[in-house]
Amino acid sequence: MKQLTVEAAVENIETVTAFVAEELEKLNCPMKAETQITIAIDELFGNIARYAYYPEIGQATVRFDVEKNPLAVIITFIDNGIPFNPLDRAEPDTHASAEDRQIGGLGIYLVKKTMNLVEYEYKDGQNILKIKKNLA
Repeated sequence: MKQLTVEAAVENIETVTAFVAEELEKLNCPMKAETQITIAIDELFGNIARYAYYPEIGQATVRFDVEKNPLAVIITFIDNGIPFNPLDRAEPDTHASAEDRQIGGLGIYLVKKTMNLVEYEYKDGQNILKIKKNLA
């Protein structure tokens, strides 16, 4: 397991993405999977940065794990911000017109559709959001 702890700030999305991309490169990750993971990081870490500690800034930890047989990566986002389960949100109506849609929720929907597993738990004062992407 590799891990990175940074301030939960929008400016650090790029740092987190680079950290994960470096690990994915070691696994010869397919470009499509890497792109989906990058979008998920942008959405999930961005939400932590914008909402977890608002208006303050706290820390967030990103863990990177690899599973073998079949090859998969698990990326875990951990923060001590306000408890929030993004998976509890109702799925957006993707058939409604842009004007009729509620704001928000599309990013989490996209993460749920592109990852093989998305789990959330609040434990010991921490939000723990885990995504898994199969690479093989």
